[in-house]
Amino acid sequence: MERGKSSHKLRNMTEGSISGHLLAFAFPMFLGSLLQQLYNMVDSWVVGRFVSEAALAAVGIGYPVIFMFTSLFMGMSNGTTVAIAQYYGAGKMDRVRDVVDTTYTFFTLAVVPITVLALVIARPVLLLMRVEAGTMGDAYLYLMIVSGGLIGAIGYNMNSGILQGVGNSRASLLFLGISAVMNIILDLLFVLQFHWGVAGVAIATIISQLCSWLFGVFYINRNYTAFAIRPFCLRFDRKLFRKIMGIGLPAGIQFATVSIGMMAIMSQVNAFGTSYAAGYNVGNKLDSMAFLPIQAIASAITAFVGQNVGAKKEDRVHRGVILGILYAVGWCGIIFAVLYPARFLAASFFTDSQGAVNGAALLLQCILPVYPLFAVQFTMCSVMRGAGESVVPMLTVVTSQVLLRVPGVYLLAHFFGPTYMYYGFGIGWFFGAAATVIYFFSGRWKRRGSLAE
Repeated sequence: MERGKSSHKLRNMTEGSISGHLLAFAFPMFLGSLLQQLYNMVDSWVVGRFVSEAALAAVGIGYPVIFMFTSLFMGMSNGTTVAIAQYYGAGKMDRVRDVVDTTYTFFTLAVVPITVLALVIARPVLLLMRVEAGTMGDAYLYLMIVSGGLIGAIGYNMNSGILQGVGNSRASLLFLGISAVMNIILDLLFVLQFHWGVAGVAIATIISQLCSWLFGVFYINRNYTAFAIRPFCLRFDRKLFRKIMGIGLPAGIQFATVSIGMMAIMSQVNAFGTSYAAGYNVGNKLDSMAFLPIQAIASAITAFVGQNVGAKKEDRVHRGVILGILYAVGWCGIIFAVLYPARFLAASFFTDSQGAVNGAALLLQCILPVYPLFAVQFTMCSVMRGAGESVVPMLTVVTSQVLLRVPGVYLLAHFFGPTYMYYGFGIGWFFGAAATVIYFFSGRWKRRGSLAE
């Protein structure tokens, strides 16, 4: 089938300016992620300013737990992006249709069991994280409410994976724009007007995510009739699903393992008290905001590499990788120059607690100087996933983010105290950057070939 019959919104990255394609794809992704982080930051700002330091810590504690439960579908979304990009790059729109039907059928059948599992194990997970008694009530309430609304967050990721595969990153910006505005309004209404505290923030989050997902379904069905979403068609291609999961499952395992590592670090941070826990939440929010352009570039690289692998244009892949690395590392220099000297001021936006401000500034002080290492690793992993190689990125990320970073944080905290524990992040990032660069230049990532073949 010809690619042009599907929709004028499809982006063919196999021709034309590489830099233009990467930036045109990455910019809407950046704005969309910025909006996503904005409404996450509003949650922390509202509870930090208008509820309590314990509530601020509770919201931060809940994040890695929710991330763990959505990991499988985030990985599948990644596999969907790569499969669609490669089939689209090869001009096989009928297979794009098959990918969408198969992934949404799995989503329909699996989302309820995942939600039930999240609700059942929420409290045991919080106990393992050594959450203080003063924070436990708010953390459990927040986690139960957000877990109950996982369908919205998971559905949004599925839609995003589909659209990124055909080169459309602008639509996700629209979905998140609606979600962000709704979340801000509902946060202020539920907390300031109704005085619902942490519960209000959680309810605002799930309503906003649900609307973002449903609007995405409407948008895709209206603009992409060639592969409209049919969640109850139960059309499932087992062979294709195995291929998608061959790419997506390692990424899902990676995300889940990283979230477990995040919870392990959070457990160590919690041991130093509520102020450190609140500060870690604030520092993570600022860290996530700073990293958004790199994340957007990496997403563009995944789609770009996928399409050009499908079209068998290896020279464009190499040129795209070089440009992506340059953009990512260049941004690291900019964010260091801006955020590092302003880290105390930025943290004070969220809370009046000096202990929390100091904790957030400490995290930024330790990680910003080594940001380029993480940027290189993140971008190179996206290159490999776009080419269909997902096992090696999984192994490098798990090793760097969990097997090296977590022990590094614990050992530094044990021997030198909390002031030095965050330097453990750099230990893992150094290994990750070195491993991914070496593997890329070995050329072994090409062995997967294209799904379209």
